[in-house]
Amino acid sequence: MNQFVKSLESLIFASRWLQAPLYLGLIVAQGVYVYQFMLELIHLVTKIGSLGETEIMLIVLGLIDVVMIANLLIMVIVGGYETFVSRLDLENHPDQPEWLSHVNASVLKVKLAMALIGISSIDLLRTFINAGQLEDRVIFWRVTIHVTFLISALALAYTDKVMMSATAMQGKH
Repeated sequence: MNQFVKSLESLIFASRWLQAPLYLGLIVAQGVYVYQFMLELIHLVTKIGSLGETEIMLIVLGLIDVVMIANLLIMVIVGGYETFVSRLDLENHPDQPEWLSHVNASVLKVKLAMALIGISSIDLLRTFINAGQLEDRVIFWRVTIHVTFLISALALAYTDKVMMSATAMQGKH
């Protein structure tokens, strides 16, 4: 029976590798965002003479939005893989992200929540710039969703702080 339990535990631990294809899929999605970014950038550069200030601002905000989503993808891909699948051997790599050295599931959740707020903020700014062309209920729901992101991020950060305090208190005993 002891051998069966050890084999089962090994299988359960090895199952983390089932997530590797998910991270590879996110890398493909990152490539799609690079393609989208380049299309928008080409549109901006080739149509610069015929675009108004508001249109340029909306396109640039769209580019910023794509970059922020790409940053979110990198955090999920690198941080998630490192946390849940396997350690990345980056100890002496000059480009190792600073945040990676102290990433765990809790830190990753808070970072993701903050990234979502940033993305939502850009989208909300685009909404306000285009407010005259949108229905009031659309604006209401976008603001509501943004506020929900803010409250969720605050709740995650507070929960993380409480858990860290509880862990520190247990360490003193």
